[in-house]
Amino acid sequence: MTDPGTEMEIVHLLRAVTVELGAHSARFAQRNGMHPTDVRALIVLMDAARADEAMTAGRLGAALGLNSAGATALVDRLERAGHVRRVRDARDRRRVTVEVDERAVGLGQAHFGPLIGRAVELLRGYDARELAAIRGFLTGVREAAEEDGAGHRDPARPREPHHNDAG
Repeated sequence: MTDPGTEMEIVHLLRAVTVELGAHSARFAQRNGMHPTDVRALIVLMDAARADEAMTAGRLGAALGLNSAGATALVDRLERAGHVRRVRDARDRRRVTVEVDERAVGLGQAHFGPLIGRAVELLRGYDARELAAIRGFLTGVREAAEEDGAGHRDPARPREPHHNDAG
């Protein structure tokens, strides 16, 4: 049995980590003339690429809670800035996917790389059992955050690719 005080301390620490990660992301957006949604979009696109999943503007918009016009404006803005490119599907020429440009990946690595490196360094201090516990906890919190407040996953929000890779 764990101490409820310890449990709440960990919950509050997770909240503080979330705030700091948001601030870190906001600094990246500000330094690169981007909107915070632009950064979230690039993360969703990179996660989809790691999962070998094609991402259309519509699917990206759904993952970010944007309507069709908002998703189109977002992709247009990112494309003008050189962060993404639209690519016609080789099998279905009517289908257009959105991919992150290598320059945007480089910008992200320059800013987020040290943080990711530090996180990986910290994780190397844990054994396999502890890593499984950390993974289980974070997965559970993520799933809880995806719910609509009544314990049901919001059906209007498609499942985003999992953020299970540091690079």
